[in-house]
Amino acid sequence: MSMSFERYMLDMVQPMRDELTRLGIQELRTPEDVEQAIPSAKGTALVVVNSVCGCAAGQARPGVAEALKHDVTPDHLFTVFAGQDKEATAKAREYFAPYPPSSPSIALMKDGELVHFIERHQIENRSAAEIAGDLTAAFDRYCR
Repeated sequence: MSMSFERYMLDMVQPMRDELTRLGIQELRTPEDVEQAIPSAKGTALVVVNSVCGCAAGQARPGVAEALKHDVTPDHLFTVFAGQDKEATAKAREYFAPYPPSSPSIALMKDGELVHFIERHQIENRSAAEIAGDLTAAFDRYCR
């Protein structure tokens, strides 16, 4: 029995999706999902650009998980998956100007405007604890 590449990839990335959705982060799978969620999110919104790469697994997702244990967190939690939900990711990235596409990456929005952004190069060589510290400092600044 053969399995299609698409089905294989869906099965392989599901645990990576689950790491974030278990935290209460809402997946935005289509450009329409992004358009409905991000611009209308009143208050603060965290948008995680998920990825299959090692720095997403070792630093980004664990860093986000740790940061969300903080006593101050964003009002809304969203994620798009780079390389999987390509159109949704492209739409989300429109809100991250002037930053170039980066995955993984983490954006903090306030009333639809980008106020803090962590690019891939700021994830790759840092620990999950350092990323969580960066995020919690941003939460304290923008989410109160």
